[in-house]
Amino acid sequence: MEKKKIFISSVQSEFTHERQALNEYIMSDPLFGKFFEPFIFELLPAMDQRADKIYLREVELCDIYLCLIGKDYGSEDINGVSPTEREFDHATIHNKTKLVFITTHTTAKRHPKQVKFISKAQDILVRKRFANIVELKSAVYASLVRYLEEMEIIRTIPFDATFDFHANIEDLVAEKVKNFIRIAKSKRGFPMGEESPISTILYHLNLINEFNITNAAILLFGKEPQKFFINSEVRCAYFHGTEFTKPISSYKVYKGDVFQLVNQALDFVLSKLDYSIETRKENVQISGGYEIPKEIIAEAIVNAIVHRDYTSNGSVQIMLFKDRLEIWNPGSLPFGWTTEKLKKLHSSIPANPLLAEPMYLSGYIERLGTGTTDMIRIAHKAGLKEPEFIQDEIFRAIIYRPVSANSQVTGEVTGEVTGEVTGEVTGEVKKVILVLDGEMKRSEIQKILQLKHNDYFRTQYILPAIELKLIEMKYPENPNHPNQKYQLTRKGKELKKTIK
Repeated sequence: MEKKKIFISSVQSEFTHERQALNEYIMSDPLFGKFFEPFIFELLPAMDQRADKIYLREVELCDIYLCLIGKDYGSEDINGVSPTEREFDHATIHNKTKLVFITTHTTAKRHPKQVKFISKAQDILVRKRFANIVELKSAVYASLVRYLEEMEIIRTIPFDATFDFHANIEDLVAEKVKNFIRIAKSKRGFPMGEESPISTILYHLNLINEFNITNAAILLFGKEPQKFFINSEVRCAYFHGTEFTKPISSYKVYKGDVFQLVNQALDFVLSKLDYSIETRKENVQISGGYEIPKEIIAEAIVNAIVHRDYTSNGSVQIMLFKDRLEIWNPGSLPFGWTTEKLKKLHSSIPANPLLAEPMYLSGYIERLGTGTTDMIRIAHKAGLKEPEFIQDEIFRAIIYRPVSANSQVTGEVTGEVTGEVTGEVTGEVKKVILVLDGEMKRSEIQKILQLKHNDYFRTQYILPAIELKLIEMKYPENPNHPNQKYQLTRKGKELKKTIK
């Protein structure tokens, strides 16, 4: 197999040691030495031709353009462009795979043109930062291994397809599998029924062999997934302001299978957002919605949980601020992808294919690669600022709240309301008061508010509203009555007037 050529570029005077170290590292590594052939300035013999033309030709001949960016911009041609930026542009024109590694210097310490160059590089590709040669080698190693995997030069088994030799089918919950079948049959016409043996279902989903189950099976249907993967939890935080400040207004750490994680995290975010209802007009059902459409939030959360890197020690983090929602996950885009690609129709390349398939079958995700474009489209339709996608050491999605968002429904109200309601009325309780119309079942209220996590809804919405005497049960002597319904008390009706 012909070796892939790597052109290592930088301002010549700034990274002499680093270029030579990378050249030696790649050439001497048992794996990389078989597949790569690096090129650095120092290897170019003396000749009569212009150096800049030779370098541009080498860029055209390479497979990978590897660029080191530091403080200095370098010498400039008659158009005020440095050789390094010229080479970068040339690599872009010729569709070369570009790997850019940037030092950790502050903007103030960089040449102004270097700052603009970095901004341009950030817009069109993924880049890594490094503080020393050890970090640089580590970042280059990870990037080149990913290149070999993406080009299918070497093959490794995805994390979710790896068999866990410490687990077996007894570590799964049969009822979870049956519940999945019910949903998948309804959503996607899943061909098997609940009467099918659990092992047959798992074989059909490629989640089991004769002796062992896969990591994906544990994450999807496990009794205690965090027993096997401690960092597969989701951490949710709510801040009243726009910065990370302590004490945190509300903080939850959720555990469970991936379906439970999605539902719990989504309900946490929705419980903190403003909710408004429209007038009845001609509809019997009062329509309402959250300040950020649920579809946008759900897509971002599902992506973070399904496509994350489960070999990382990090966890998915979801943080709601006064002006935005940030969702972080320890993962990265497919090799060579940029965040700009997410804004257009693109193919679907799941990081965890065996995990993604059941999530698709149960209606949580699509296969077409339209998720991020749908987020942008729905945000535009709702009058929201376009979501941002950022790839650094982790992947971040930023969803913006309405500029005119107020705390009419969220937040906390203390003291007396029209002389009748005292105590703490949370945003969750207010939402119940807002949507409760006549006698309604718990499931009806929950459906209007688009919430799935039953325990959270009961403990954070229903029970506090009852304790504050804002709602009451139709059958108070029998809380578990099969026909149990809830209705507003007089105090609840008075509070509803102030909310509306």
